[in-house]
Amino acid sequence: MFPDGVVLWVDRRILKKSLREILSETIPLEELRYVYNSYDIIGDIAIIRLTETSSQYRSDIAKGLMSVHKNVKTVLAQGSPVHGVFRIRRLEHVIGEDKTTTTHLEAGCSFSVDVEKCYFSPRLSYERMRVAKQVSDGEVVVNMFAGVGCFSLLIAKHSEASRIYSIDVNPIAVQLMQRNIRVNGDYGKVVPILGDAKEVVEKRLHNIADRVVMPLPEKAFEYLPYALSALSRSGGWIHYYDFEHAAKDENPVEKVRSKVRGGLESLGVAFQIPYGRVVRSTGPNWYQTVLDIEVKSHKS
Repeated sequence: MFPDGVVLWVDRRILKKSLREILSETIPLEELRYVYNSYDIIGDIAIIRLTETSSQYRSDIAKGLMSVHKNVKTVLAQGSPVHGVFRIRRLEHVIGEDKTTTTHLEAGCSFSVDVEKCYFSPRLSYERMRVAKQVSDGEVVVNMFAGVGCFSLLIAKHSEASRIYSIDVNPIAVQLMQRNIRVNGDYGKVVPILGDAKEVVEKRLHNIADRVVMPLPEKAFEYLPYALSALSRSGGWIHYYDFEHAAKDENPVEKVRSKVRGGLESLGVAFQIPYGRVVRSTGPNWYQTVLDIEVKSHKS
């Protein structure tokens, strides 16, 4: 496995020249530089981003991508950033089958996904497996922001965890998660829960977990006290994801580490942060990061 997604990322390195060669036949060279090199492939759906300049060539870009990736049946263009409580984005049909649902295969699991109504990123595949491989036999895991269940189901597939509580506030994501649990044969081991993770932890999952997964960078710091509440009083692990801005002379991981350290110290937590890394770049000087936090003890 490789970081950041990935098998797709490796394929792009191999195929990028071919795609650009194809596009150079229809797009003027002086405008080809405005075409994004990156795109997401989820099942048989490709999602592209367009600039104001490249938008006029959307059909050419989509056809070129489909000629490179023969399995793609639908190309959608991202019409807005990921936003809102449900972390969804507006998508516009470009070419191929007019659909937003697909089945995505990853590390031996099958995920039903609606790319318009639920959050899903193929770029987190390395992270999902990295976390799954750390889970010890018999652990209880709480996934605070589960989406369609990707982290939870990979943990179920590749570890001997005893129970994985899988929370999401989006009812459509939870419906798809329930389907994915059945398809992957993990009924009973992965427990889908609809609701806000704060309320669910306080009402149902207080002090039960050996490990907490927090794959929602926009809200992770706000929800950190509730991740602590989910952990057993003897401690455990938190996989914490965050977005961070960093100039060229700054380390985004160290900036996040400093912020989290201050937050945990203010809560009287005994902890250490033995691991952190940049998951991916999300824009100019913006990064998605992850910290693995080992909590020794806490009062929540």
